[in-house]
This record gives sequence, structure tokens and C-alpha cells, in this order.
Amino acid sequence: MLLRDGSAPSDQTRGSDAAPADAGKAGARGAVRAVLAGVGAYLPARVVTNAALAETVDTTDAWIVERTGIRQRHLAGPEETASFMATRAAAAALAHAGAGAAEVDAIIVATSTPDEAFPATAVRVQAALGVTRGFAFDIAAACSGFVYALATADAFIRTGAARGVLVIGSEVYSRILNWQDRTTCVLFGDGAGAVFLRAGDAHGAGILSTHLHADGRHGDILHVDGAVGRRDRPGHLMMKGQEVFRQAVTKLAAAVDEALAANGLTHADVDWLVPHQANRRIIDAMGKRLGLPAERVVLTVDRHANTSAASIPLALAEAVGDGRIKRGDLVLMEALGGGLTWGSALVRY
Repeated sequence: MLLRDGSAPSDQTRGSDAAPADAGKAGARGAVRAVLAGVGAYLPARVVTNAALAETVDTTDAWIVERTGIRQRHLAGPEETASFMATRAAAAALAHAGAGAAEVDAIIVATSTPDEAFPATAVRVQAALGVTRGFAFDIAAACSGFVYALATADAFIRTGAARGVLVIGSEVYSRILNWQDRTTCVLFGDGAGAVFLRAGDAHGAGILSTHLHADGRHGDILHVDGAVGRRDRPGHLMMKGQEVFRQAVTKLAAAVDEALAANGLTHADVDWLVPHQANRRIIDAMGKRLGLPAERVVLTVDRHANTSAASIPLALAEAVGDGRIKRGDLVLMEALGGGLTWGSALVRY
């Protein structure tokens, strides 16, 4: 499921009018669930270690590891755009699901680094996959983008607007970084992850609930200071790291508790935490809050760094691919990103 080029109004709770619940816990949530049928991932072939970065930036491997847990990252080559990587991750997800282009009713790409202002990255992926039906669009919610896209796809499937949806996170943050700013350039990497969702029985596996939030009052603590429509700014990622850390710890904890409460579940019911991969300290804190041993928390930040909207599906694809996450496991996902945006999703795999 992992391909490598060159080698291989403000707060919203998603759900129907029925009480959200896990099958057998508190009843069903409607006639249909979005079932996670396949996963896929793509990482650029080029790997850049902390030691390599230290040759051009005033930093050290020890400094980066101590503060973030990151040891290396994958960086895109000239041809590895958001759509290029998304297409390969999506193809892997379809193959894993045993699905073809004819089953795809919709494609949703979460990205903050699209190939172009328009058309959407998603329609480039649609064309590359040979999908000639349905619809496709992008979602921009920074690091929360995959959870936002997952919630959107879930809604389409629950309402019958689609039966097969590709949900993709794809990012090339290396192209919006200031490579002289050691406080940001060491944190991010490039890559893409994807899932294919199928309509399934509401009493079986699938997405139990998703929970989305945003608070624009904190938009300036993590943002890009430019855009296609502006000629007066270079367009580099800017971050107030300590404030982002503080917001993440409190908001992610609340989103996790919200998802469990909505389904009549407790921390003890969670088999796996698949968090946004931004910082090892935040990930460890969330695992401890859930009472999960380290081996039940999927960790890829050490090897992938922060791949924004791609980080959750990349981690999910790795854990499914190596057999850690098995059918029937309860998987909790959570993320926070620029906006601020944040959210959680609870899935019975």
C-alpha cells in the first residue's frame, strides 16, 4: 500500500438525527455507514535526515529530536506535485480495496499546497485515475484537512449522494517553507495518503462519528503569509510554536472526549490512536490521556515529520499494511491545524 518513486454555525458534530453509537453499544446511526475499504500511501524517494539539514541550517539532530521527535523527512522532487502523489496514494487505496475507477463516485483531496489555484487537485487526480463520472473537489483545512474530508465523504455516503469516495491528503510543504528558518523548516515533510470509502451496513464496521471545529480568532498563530491572489507576500509558513502547542493539547483532548461520549464509549474501548503527526510530545500526551500503551499509538512523525493533511492517512496506511490495525479494531483519529481548525473521527475498521 506504500509506493515510492524511484524504488517502489462554529462547532459542528457530524451525524444523523439518531443517537450516534457503536454497533451493539447504543443502537445504530442510520441505514448506511461509510466503511473504510482500502488504504494507500505515497512518499517521495528523497529522504533528508536532521544531520543533512544541519549542513545548511543552524540546527542539530539533537535539537530537533528533543523538541519534536523528528529524525528525517521525505521531500518531493520536481515532478512530485500534490496531484502526482495523491494519484499514486489513491491508486494504492483502490487496489487494496479491490476497486476500480467505475466504483468512484467522488474524490475529495485535502491539501494546502495544490498544484494550481484551479482546477482543483482532485480533478487532476480524477483524470489521472481514469474516473469519468461523479464529482471532485479540494478541502483546505491545513493539518485537519483529512478529518474534514473524511467527515464530508461520510455525509455524502450517509445521505446516498455517493457510494464510493476517495479521500486523500496530499501535501508538498517543502515548497512553502523558509529554508533559513530553523523553527519551521525542520518540522515538515511531503507525502500523500488515501482511503477508499464504501457504503456499508450501519450495524457493521465504518465511521461511527466525526466532529469538526474551527476558531478563526487564532488564525495568525499558524498561517502562510501569502497566496496566489497576492503579489506583496512571499508565501512562507509562519508559526508561533508555543501557542500552537498549547492550543493543540487542550483542543485535541476535548475532541477525543467528544467522539467517545457521542458513541457511548470510554477510553478503554479504543484499540488504536492514529493522531496527526506534528510533534512527539503532543502525541505522547494524547496517548497517556487515553491510557493507551505506546505500542497502541501509531507514530510516524520520527520518519515522515509533519505532512499536514497527509499525516493521518499515511500513518493509517502503515499500521494497516503491517498488520497492527485489524478488522474490528476501534480507531480514533484527531488533528489540529491552521485556522485554527481541529477535529476527531471514530472508526470501526
